[in-house]
Amino acid sequence: MSTVNLTGPSGIRKFKDKLAFVAVCAAFALAVIPLVTLLYTVIKNGAKRFDMEFFTHSMNAIGGRDAGGGAYHAIIGTIEQVGLASVISIPIGVLTAVYLVEYGGGRRLARIVTFFVDVMTGVPSIVSGLFVFAFWIALLGFEYMGFAGSLALAVLMLPTVVRATEEMLKLVPNDLREASYALGVPRWRTICFVILPTAFTGIITGVMLAIARVMGETAPLLMTVFVTTAINNSPFKGPQMALPLFVWDQAQLPQQVAIDRAWAGALTLILFVMLLNLAARLIARLRKPVSR
Repeated sequence: MSTVNLTGPSGIRKFKDKLAFVAVCAAFALAVIPLVTLLYTVIKNGAKRFDMEFFTHSMNAIGGRDAGGGAYHAIIGTIEQVGLASVISIPIGVLTAVYLVEYGGGRRLARIVTFFVDVMTGVPSIVSGLFVFAFWIALLGFEYMGFAGSLALAVLMLPTVVRATEEMLKLVPNDLREASYALGVPRWRTICFVILPTAFTGIITGVMLAIARVMGETAPLLMTVFVTTAINNSPFKGPQMALPLFVWDQAQLPQQVAIDRAWAGALTLILFVMLLNLAARLIARLRKPVSR
């Protein structure tokens, strides 16, 4: 076993280095242990109902005490609701970040937008659900539907997309902009063909983080989508299920078969998030510049 000589300045530096290494390892262990425990618990309990029936059947005509049933209707709802939220929030978020970085400067409008983006970052998720419920359902008179849930999720995604894109655009070297302007290229073409492609991998990572954040939200969906046991393939008509709602609905039942379905739904949700992160890493690797 190696020992550290504490005599002299060199020995003190080595001792501090060892101490810092131990502290970092301890912090890493404290961060990993809860994550590993969570994954182990979800996989252990969710594997009981992680079968083909779970992915091909809904809960229509299945009671809380009945075995069987699945989350097919919830998976369809989650994909459609998160997909629509992404279609709404990603273009708006990217364009907002482009304005803040490339056109905002010290303008008053840019400061106002930045302030509201910071405020929206800390807004609780249920507030976005209440906002969409009050505006879309109570005021305009629309029924509960998947699209209303997408609007609530888009409100939550927007500040994350804006912030991630803004930080990535700031990392683009000014030399690239100046070189493009020196060649007589208009600003909009410089943004589209020089700046955005350079920051593409970072933007994709930020978008995936935003999607992963809202995919597990339950409170805003309770206010806007409601709960159903039937398959609804249209997000624009009638209540529609989602995986977070499915987990919440089954977990509140006392029967063990319902609890098993809730664990399986949680495991499915975690796998969705993991696939999104893997896709982001794959895209980043494929778009990584090749060194010559």
